[in-house]
Amino acid sequence: MRVLLANKFYYPRGGDCVAMLNTERALRQRGHEVAVFAMRHPLNLESTWSKYWPSEVSFDGPLSSKLKAASRILGGNGVAKAFTRLLNDFKPEVVHLHNIHSQLSPVLAQLAHNHGCRVVWTMHDYKLLCPAYSCLDGSGRVCEQCMTGSKCNVVKKRCMKGSLAASLAAWLEAVKWPLSSLMQWTDAVICPSQFMARMMIKAGLDKSKISVVHNFTNRTPEVVACRDNYYCYVGRLSQEKGITRLLEVAQHLPYQLKVAGTGPLEAELREKYGSNENIEFLGQLTPHEVSQLLQQARVTVMPSMWYENNPLAAIESLCAGTPVVGTNMGGIPELINDSNGVVTPIEHLGEAITQAMATPWNHNGIAAAAHSIYNEERYIAQLIKAYTK
Repeated sequence: MRVLLANKFYYPRGGDCVAMLNTERALRQRGHEVAVFAMRHPLNLESTWSKYWPSEVSFDGPLSSKLKAASRILGGNGVAKAFTRLLNDFKPEVVHLHNIHSQLSPVLAQLAHNHGCRVVWTMHDYKLLCPAYSCLDGSGRVCEQCMTGSKCNVVKKRCMKGSLAASLAAWLEAVKWPLSSLMQWTDAVICPSQFMARMMIKAGLDKSKISVVHNFTNRTPEVVACRDNYYCYVGRLSQEKGITRLLEVAQHLPYQLKVAGTGPLEAELREKYGSNENIEFLGQLTPHEVSQLLQQARVTVMPSMWYENNPLAAIESLCAGTPVVGTNMGGIPELINDSNGVVTPIEHLGEAITQAMATPWNHNGIAAAAHSIYNEERYIAQLIKAYTK
């Protein structure tokens, strides 16, 4: 098949980017012709398709930069022209959209549909339901008001970064590209979790368009039976991830916590907890270093306070045979059962970590079960069904 993948970044910036890059590689290895559309960015990986990509835009910096970014939201600033050129030259059968809002634009769905392509869209977050992506309001509380009500709530509550300007831009984007219009141009929606599928149906999406296809990992580290006496966190250091709550708990537990990742709270958290002997900040790690960290850990913790979708960090942990302590948010509980971890409300995180650290886990059993579900062959088989049905 001739497949065009679209994602706003083309480097392993986050789970959405990693999922798209993994999909590109897996499709190519099976003989499919694959093109890529992304935004130009200094950290992008090399690609033969980069000559088609529109210029970088940023919502930071001077007013002129923000105006260019605002134009991109509406489908302007060169993105439609660049994408149309690639459609004409590559002639894809399928256009597979990933995370395209803001730095690219939902206009890609309309253009691909009008070009006669089958349009498949993977939902990595809640942007089609919540203008602020996360189903969190400006105070960090879970909120679903925009799913079925007025999108003006994003402005009233300043849900986007606590900023009136950013929230207005998010509202404008939601009004310009409503779910009803986008779904007219989209043939199939891939939800990586059952929770995401339920949320899409709750918002009014035709369930016949939905396929639940879990993320996958092709990392197969050796499963280690004898573990070091630490637990770890791998992810973004931001409020919705629950990292602040985890560190509050960790300073009182008799085990070492290793924290891998960066984010907006990094400087503040390092200053507050960096001298605590039970907490070690590792910064940004390479994929190989993450694998080694998970391989030796007793437990991985996902203390999220938002509706996680199908987090790769948890999947990679389980595939390494490492149990997961996760909050009862979003798709996290779908990954965890009594044999591979503990699900807990955020209020009881400390007790859950203590329980998990004291449990004699079957690491080989955890890894075997995870690999049977979150493997590349299964993912591609389900993906091709979405491409062709």
